[in-house]
Amino acid sequence: MFSHVMVGSNDITRSKKFYDALFQAIGGKPGVQDDKGRVLYIHNGALFMVTKPIDGQTATHANGGTIGFSVENADQANAWHAAGVANGGKAIEDPPGVRSAGGRSLYLAYLRDPDGNKICALQRMKS
Repeated sequence: MFSHVMVGSNDITRSKKFYDALFQAIGGKPGVQDDKGRVLYIHNGALFMVTKPIDGQTATHANGGTIGFSVENADQANAWHAAGVANGGKAIEDPPGVRSAGGRSLYLAYLRDPDGNKICALQRMKS
């Protein structure tokens, strides 16, 4: 449905360390920095990027926004969450675990990245 997701960062080096750890925790590869200084991640056919804002202003996070990363199981979600906390992220909301939404069970883990963006690891559990 979407072509890519991009978040802003005020410290690309710090963000690369954080997102490298997250993606490696779920079987991905470290990000690649392009000639414009953006860091690109390709995993399971999706593109995620981190960049300094083009307008030169300070990067800020979206109030009410969440970026969700699909994981295969609870173990991956937990590894993702632990990698994020160990690399400058902040655990938020309830601890990783099962939640019900729309009659479905989901395994969710929430973090704020070092720039305050709200991110989530999500496993859609079989009914």
